[in-house]
Amino acid sequence: MRIFVAGATGALGIRVVRMLAAAGHVVVGTTRTPDKVELIRAAGAQAFVVDGLNAQAVRAAVAAARPDVIIHEMTALGGGDFKHFDRTFALTNRLRTEGLDHLLTAAKELGVRRLIAQSYCGWPYARNGAAVKTEDSDFDSHPAREMASTLNAIRYLESTLLGAPDIEGLALRYGAFYGPGTGILESTILEQLRHRRFPLLGDGNGCWSFVHVDDAAEATACATDHGDRGIYNIVDDEPAPVREWLPALAALAGAKPPLHIPKWLGRLVAGDHLVKMMTEVRAGSNAKAKSALGWRPVHASWREGFANSIQSTH
Repeated sequence: MRIFVAGATGALGIRVVRMLAAAGHVVVGTTRTPDKVELIRAAGAQAFVVDGLNAQAVRAAVAAARPDVIIHEMTALGGGDFKHFDRTFALTNRLRTEGLDHLLTAAKELGVRRLIAQSYCGWPYARNGAAVKTEDSDFDSHPAREMASTLNAIRYLESTLLGAPDIEGLALRYGAFYGPGTGILESTILEQLRHRRFPLLGDGNGCWSFVHVDDAAEATACATDHGDRGIYNIVDDEPAPVREWLPALAALAGAKPPLHIPKWLGRLVAGDHLVKMMTEVRAGSNAKAKSALGWRPVHASWREGFANSIQSTH
């Protein structure tokens, strides 16, 4: 197949490119940074420099690539001030909305039938009922104020993608990433744990889903030719409350147990949205992805995955 990967140089995007190219597909990847063109080429793909918010540039790149499948992995992540959540994710949210619109328009005009887009599993789910949710579960109807714009962008991405006529749209709700240079195992996070600057807020009953970034890439590759239009949680087999995974991560990092801060103080220090993330959020089930995509995470549990990832960096 010919596959177009928009956002090919992120932690996930570059892994997707490598996997697809190694499997014999013709891959075209985009980056908005000219300095990263060689990274895409080294992964086995053709590279285009494209601003995902420029409709004409996106269409031209898709037209040149002539893909059978488009994969939307465009984000603007890499740290940020999570106390001001929506501000940190503002550009990513534009890529989730405007960027998706440009890719869908190009796909429709050029006859591309399948489009896979990055969504998110975890805190968007309603904070009531079962601790582990399926793809049919409702999103939060009353999100924390600091996360409202980001949730709206995720809603828009999924509803627009799945509602597009003549497009096989698949929204992959990835769990919290970990693995080399990503998410919860970034060096700055581990250093915060070692200095006891990453406290446990409230009862820590918020339930999280994780996924190793290599497993997320494998699921994305599977989705190029498996699964019907729909939403899929891409997470490992063991959702866990913060009160379990945070102390375990601290121990693996060689740190003392995290300090405990009551909810009222957490709201003052970190913000209500971060308190909710530690005490109320829900995780996701991966049963549908396993069945429909033919995917199995190699790192079935964050417990072994965290340990192996930290050991590999030392």
